[in-house]
Amino acid sequence: MRERIWAPLLLLLPLLLPPPLWGGPPDSPRRELELEPGPLQPFDLLYASGAAAYYSGDYRQAVRDLEAALRSHRRLREIRTRCARHCAARHPLAPLGEGPGAELPLFRSLLGRARCYRSCETQRLGGPASRHRVSEDVRSDFQRRVPYNYLQRAYIKLNQLEKAMEAAHTFFVANPEHMEMQQNIENYRATAGVEALQLVDREAKPHLESYNAGVKHYEADDFELAIRHFEQALREYFVEDIECRTLCEGPQRFEEYEYLGYKTGLYEAIADHYMQVLVCQHECVRELATRPGRLSPIENFLPLHYDYLQFAYYRVGEYVKALECAKAYLLCHPDDEDVLDNVDYYESLLDDSIDPASIEAREDLTMFVKRHKLESELIKSAAEGLGFSYTEPNYWIRYGGRQDENRVPSGVNVEGAEVHGLSMGKKLSPKIDRDLREGGPLLYENITFVYNSEQLNGTQRVLLDNVLSEEQCRELHSVATGIMLVGDGYRGKTSPHTPNEKFEGATVLKALKSGYEGRVPLKSARLFYDISEKARRIVESYFMLNSTLYFSYTHMVCRTALSGQQDRRNDLSHPIHADNCLLDPEANECWKEPPAYTFRDYSALLYMNDDFEGGEFIFTEMDAKTVTASIKPKCGRMISFSSGGENPHGVKAVTKGKRCAVALWFTLDPLYRELERIQADEVIAILDQEQQGKHELNINPKDEL
Repeated sequence: MRERIWAPLLLLLPLLLPPPLWGGPPDSPRRELELEPGPLQPFDLLYASGAAAYYSGDYRQAVRDLEAALRSHRRLREIRTRCARHCAARHPLAPLGEGPGAELPLFRSLLGRARCYRSCETQRLGGPASRHRVSEDVRSDFQRRVPYNYLQRAYIKLNQLEKAMEAAHTFFVANPEHMEMQQNIENYRATAGVEALQLVDREAKPHLESYNAGVKHYEADDFELAIRHFEQALREYFVEDIECRTLCEGPQRFEEYEYLGYKTGLYEAIADHYMQVLVCQHECVRELATRPGRLSPIENFLPLHYDYLQFAYYRVGEYVKALECAKAYLLCHPDDEDVLDNVDYYESLLDDSIDPASIEAREDLTMFVKRHKLESELIKSAAEGLGFSYTEPNYWIRYGGRQDENRVPSGVNVEGAEVHGLSMGKKLSPKIDRDLREGGPLLYENITFVYNSEQLNGTQRVLLDNVLSEEQCRELHSVATGIMLVGDGYRGKTSPHTPNEKFEGATVLKALKSGYEGRVPLKSARLFYDISEKARRIVESYFMLNSTLYFSYTHMVCRTALSGQQDRRNDLSHPIHADNCLLDPEANECWKEPPAYTFRDYSALLYMNDDFEGGEFIFTEMDAKTVTASIKPKCGRMISFSSGGENPHGVKAVTKGKRCAVALWFTLDPLYRELERIQADEVIAILDQEQQGKHELNINPKDEL
């Protein structure tokens, strides 16, 4: 093992440890947060104090503590980054020698760097670093920006609308599935009387802001400014990359495998530790590629900079730079035919004195990709020796792309002719980038096929009956009665879609918790979980998907017609919309952009009853008027469809009684899995273990009750 793992790891240590990108003493010039007097206060304690103040109704104290917690969290990250870089400059790694003890100088430099880091951190924190170790729950809350959720509520209690909007938007950017927050933002805008008020993301990453500015200038044909912003975005991206990698230093915890140091020798223990650091650093690509809540974290975000730049440089006549950027882009997407054509065209424009073969891909991306590949190879080779499994995502998958087709028509004067495919408008909802198939097996007995896409006058649609039995419908209806909250998912708004109906809802995790608490039978609560999984498997199989379908949101919903408000109704129970893009009936388009849940791929509705009037589910054309199919709900009926602009849909008014269904949204991207579903999976696993233990011990389950 020492030969297989340790030797290559030593060669790669310069990549693992933070380079002295901006060395010098800790006080070297760089923008810092304003220092507060005294030792840095642990952000977890401030966060807990702020949350407690909020729940006690002391909103001013809540704001003070929560804002202080956010400042402390940012300051702690900055201190750790600066100390790591400072010590990397003060203690460069010693080169490896030959013969026995050749690695000792390297160990000495590593220990010196560790002492330096500990001293620097203690000095700048004003106390031991151990005070700032936090639980995984707190770490997760800050990653998901939960403190901003408290802040927006506290600020609105203090009548500070602008700050409430900033906090709400900052939270929503990272949690786009949070329907309540979306509704809050809309309410704040309505209260302020400003529809197009610029919302501020307080946690926005500089490189993303520069990138977005570059895209805007590019679309406005202002290519010089676009180049300036894209180049700035790249500089900021690589600085962020170094910071991300630096923060991977120190203890690491991975669920996939346990730390091996206690049961192996020194070499293997060090190798194991740095392999964990390496995995963390390798996946900084995932973190920095994420535009929170909007794009898949493995989208080709970094290559897109060079894709835009290659055409922008071409438009300003800098053909060498255009060629360098095009070749850089091809490092990640070597089979992109459009950019390959562009390379040929740019080479034809070079002066005769320039050899096209001498123009290489941009050095910044070349070095980045080279390091990424070396890390990937080492992780794969180490996985077997260290006893863990690691499956690397395809970080350079072509998920989206630029908003034009990146093609330069060879021999055409661009100034005098239209560029093929150039789009200056919004990004349209893209066509489904997978094979459109249907008709796969339904997996379960007794399920009745009713209509397919053609019979429903659309694309990727299916209607099925008998997905639930009559008994299951009654049981679910009973569960709904016991657990539903008015306005669940919509900030408690009784009537979020129409003032003429009452809306109630509950999530699958809430159902299981209610089962544990005895408010509904646990068996019935589990039925909600089981039938949603059944629906997922049916959708995955029927549409013949070649990858796993994940839950993105699961919601049991009931709509009740309000008495005395049904005369001459001309509204809908749920307006016409699409599930992953913003429907624009006037333009006859669907824009795949915020605040739409762009990651949703398939949707399904599983009905529980038919003892009501109205409430038909309808598909329409993109004009939101022309009905293409109408479906009357009934017990056990399920309608499923792809979630894009090809399937606008809504619900007709419920004019009498209560209409109940299980609403399901699915995604093909595991990174957008429903958090509550993951927690529900854990609850079910515990239940199954308990049940197995009872069976093995021959315990009557009733005895426990």
